[in-house]
Amino acid sequence: MDSISVVWFFYFSIFCFSCTLNPNKVEAFNTKYVPQDLELFNKIVSLDKELFDAYNTCDVATQDSLISEDLEFYHDLGGLMTSKQDLLEALKNNICGKVTRTLIEGSNEVYRIQNYGAVQMGMHKFYNKEEPIAESKPSKFITIWKNENEQWKVTRVVSLH
Repeated sequence: MDSISVVWFFYFSIFCFSCTLNPNKVEAFNTKYVPQDLELFNKIVSLDKELFDAYNTCDVATQDSLISEDLEFYHDLGGLMTSKQDLLEALKNNICGKVTRTLIEGSNEVYRIQNYGAVQMGMHKFYNKEEPIAESKPSKFITIWKNENEQWKVTRVVSLH
């Protein structure tokens, strides 16, 4: 067999093998998140805890202090809300004393947004006290935190269930 035939045979073999692979099978990436900026990561995780401790205990004043007037809250079931006051009223009237949030341990990822603040991504669960046997499934969230003069505020949220 001459060298050109060997090369063509090699390429033909590779082609045939690749055709036998399942194109619908998606391999999961095996990534392990490591914060690039541990100080920023700890700051945002601390702010998230402060915000949702307030959420879980109906501390509207603390929630108010951590949410920007320039809020955009995207909820896959509820739609878009752009009024901070409407959000706080909805939380007060529909959530307080009824629903609590738990962060999924180890799910937080935090990335710096240069000259703005940070983006936080993670998973959490919500428990409805009025439906104690209802299954609480983990859901994804994205929070954009803005830092102005060391005052951190939530400006954007994407909440998926």
